[in-house]
Amino acid sequence: MSGAEIEWTPDAQGALDGMRVLDLSRLVAGNAVTHVLADHGAEVIKVEKPGTGDDLRNWKTEGVATHWKVYCRNKKSVTLNWRAEGATELFLDLAATARVLVENFKPGTLEAMGIGPEVLHARNPDLVIVRISGWGQDGMWAHKPGFGSLVEAMSGFAAMNGFDDRPPVLPPLALADMIAGLYGAFAVMVAVREMELKGGPGQVIDLPLFDPIHSVLGPIVANYELTKKVPERKGSLSNQTAPRNVYRCKDGKYVALSGSMQAMAERLFRAMGRPDLIDDPRFRTNTDRVANNDQLDPIVGAFMAERTRDECLALFEEAGVTVGAVADVAQIAEHPYPRDRKVLVSLPDEQAGRLTMHNVIPRLSRTPGHLRRPAPELGEHNDDIWRALGRDPAVLSEQGVI
Repeated sequence: MSGAEIEWTPDAQGALDGMRVLDLSRLVAGNAVTHVLADHGAEVIKVEKPGTGDDLRNWKTEGVATHWKVYCRNKKSVTLNWRAEGATELFLDLAATARVLVENFKPGTLEAMGIGPEVLHARNPDLVIVRISGWGQDGMWAHKPGFGSLVEAMSGFAAMNGFDDRPPVLPPLALADMIAGLYGAFAVMVAVREMELKGGPGQVIDLPLFDPIHSVLGPIVANYELTKKVPERKGSLSNQTAPRNVYRCKDGKYVALSGSMQAMAERLFRAMGRPDLIDDPRFRTNTDRVANNDQLDPIVGAFMAERTRDECLALFEEAGVTVGAVADVAQIAEHPYPRDRKVLVSLPDEQAGRLTMHNVIPRLSRTPGHLRRPAPELGEHNDDIWRALGRDPAVLSEQGVI
């Protein structure tokens, strides 16, 4: 088993216990926002379409909806047929009980449904509304489709990723969505804290996928304005620091090296038995090393190629050089570190028996988050949630509302 075996803790409380969050989103970004909040104790209620639910439920591996099970753990699920008479009023009653609402419809959809921010705030002035889209709620691209792959391409990320003699590379995961999700969870806490400190009402958080992923690219625009040059794609090399790369060792395995600090580069040269490189005018400073990386990188690569991966790791660890093994998922799953530190945990699952997933992040010393319950079945909490609003779930079901 890859992860440390633990059990669900349904009665545990976290720092956000008592915060009700309504999640109208589908797929990754919105679920990433509410995933973090749920792990830390918020009551996250997925409001889903009857019969189908969130499309994330359909992302399956060997018949198991692993994305759903990981990113919708700790959440609840109710169903709501927006086309049915009375559905809007029912939802507004639910929204009146919440602190946060998360949606990722096309801009203008909430307004067309009759539940735009003005309507929601009239019913619940303290509601924090997170509106996720590809390009923002306004502006020249607001109407464009907002899938993460498009944003990863159009933000500048893909053009930086890969090798210059090959096409740009999109990430093999929902990177733009996940970055937006983390920004979104932070923004929720900023808005809630502002209300606590200043007594202000709720507000709207405009969260495009574009802005967050572009922000993590750093000063690329500033650099371009200074140089008027578009940097070449350099694979695992860096345009900012050297030496830095992934190197193939004698046994065909790989190590990653980052010598971004001056002291680290000097340690590397000494460990390689090449202290002469420290005062070599080509490599004396980081700026020199970047400018002459076409000469430096082959020297480092040749040294790695003459030794096995384990030999390289042992040598550089002793010398205090920042080198690590390039691990694939099998090696991560089998390594004792994630299990020892409980980075990965194994929990009971009705389909898989036990399912391994990442633990709650980050770790709080006094009010830690908990894994309280598995991801919900579609409409699993209809009875509890709707009945608490004074509605009879059986009648709502007969009316086609849920």
